[in-house]
Amino acid sequence: MDAQEQRGGLESPLIPDALQSRKELLNIDNPTEIYEEVNRQLLLAGPLVSSNFLLFGMQVISVMYVGHLGELSLAGASMATSFASVTGLSLIVGMCSALDTFCGQSYGAKQYRMLGIHMQRAMVVLLLVSIPLAIIWYNAGKILQFLGQDPEISSAAGDYARLMIPCIFAYAILQCHARFLQTQNNVNPMIISTGTATLLHLLICWVLVYKTSLGYKGAAVANAVTYWINALLLCVYVRISPSCKKTWTGFSKEAFHGLPTFLRLSIPSAVMLSLEIWSFEMLVLTSGFLPNPKLEASVLSISLNTCAMAYMIPLAFSGAASTRVSNHLGAGKPRLARQAAYVSLCLVLVEGSIGAAVMIFGRKIWGYCYSNEEQVVNYVSEMLIFVAISHFVDGPQSVFSGVIRGSGQQKIGAYVNLGAYYLIGIPTGLVFAFGLHIGGKGLWIGIVLALFVQAISLAIIVMCTDWEKEVKKASDRVHNAVSAGDLS
Repeated sequence: MDAQEQRGGLESPLIPDALQSRKELLNIDNPTEIYEEVNRQLLLAGPLVSSNFLLFGMQVISVMYVGHLGELSLAGASMATSFASVTGLSLIVGMCSALDTFCGQSYGAKQYRMLGIHMQRAMVVLLLVSIPLAIIWYNAGKILQFLGQDPEISSAAGDYARLMIPCIFAYAILQCHARFLQTQNNVNPMIISTGTATLLHLLICWVLVYKTSLGYKGAAVANAVTYWINALLLCVYVRISPSCKKTWTGFSKEAFHGLPTFLRLSIPSAVMLSLEIWSFEMLVLTSGFLPNPKLEASVLSISLNTCAMAYMIPLAFSGAASTRVSNHLGAGKPRLARQAAYVSLCLVLVEGSIGAAVMIFGRKIWGYCYSNEEQVVNYVSEMLIFVAISHFVDGPQSVFSGVIRGSGQQKIGAYVNLGAYYLIGIPTGLVFAFGLHIGGKGLWIGIVLALFVQAISLAIIVMCTDWEKEVKKASDRVHNAVSAGDLS
């Protein structure tokens, strides 16, 4: 066996034959191929939806337990959870999404060994990044008080955030392993690990909150424990499973080479995601300046929670799109990469239509899940119309974002999100909320507009993509990674 085969079991050249690539683009889409692509994406998206909901459920369980201890405990835990998402977890997810490009394209090119190297490289970077994030979390109480939040709530949030610091490091390891498996179309282990961790979280959180002196702080400790359980379960699976035999070949010093290359893609990835998440969090913060701030903040929090919960479904299709597109590009199949993008779009449009319809038809009763006050319930029913619209638009932008990640175009995606949310969406929302006195609905109108601009902009980028050129870029990216490994 020659050196190239030893490195990844490659059966064809890294750089695809140009004539073959042109023939790929000219071929008419085959109904059998489309059916197969739909099937593959549903098999990917289904487990990802379950995994996303289970992971999302851990934080919900913690807040639900704390909610029975009193308003201060609930406010502190909720604020700390939001602070953690904005200042830490979103950055970890964003930076880790660079693996959608590196691992996905390497897998498509049959450079299997490189998946393990890319994952180790990502872990090195993210664990180092987690250190300054931990310092920020340690000082969360002071930061929140400096930003004008209530001193008592800020102090409670600060105590909660400090105990959540171990979550950052576990989350970095967890996300790296999840992306490593996802790009291999191997997502079922994530359901098992996350499901196990969530079930244990129910018990651990209950014991630590109600049966110890920790009180609401017990939920933060429970979060740390179950995040580590989740991460360690995936670590064990990757190292003992036969399905990862080719892609995990043990720890290697190669992980410390090519770090700047990883950062050049991971930083725009983090900016791309964080800009979007931060804009939603700003809704709740801004609502405090509206007339009747308690009502506005409560309803916007409910709307944001509903939106985040529903987003777990298009997020799964986004993951499926990035995986399939990156695999096809790495394999030198531009037509199939384009086809995968359009299949994902069609699937998420169907889901978005169903999801939006459910929200609209159930809007008059949904508020009772959170409150028995008629004013809150009625306001929630009005807001859900805008939430339903945003969910429908959020689907296509999620898929296009996945295609952008799969093809390695995160930098342009970051510019799109900056313009859509901070130059158009948020200013428009402020005008509607404060200038036209529409209140919280005006803020959400701004978000809907931002999502629409984001979706249209990303759609134009995807439609104008030269897929044959992206195959060449993918080939160069994989080839450079392999060459760097050889030189090390």
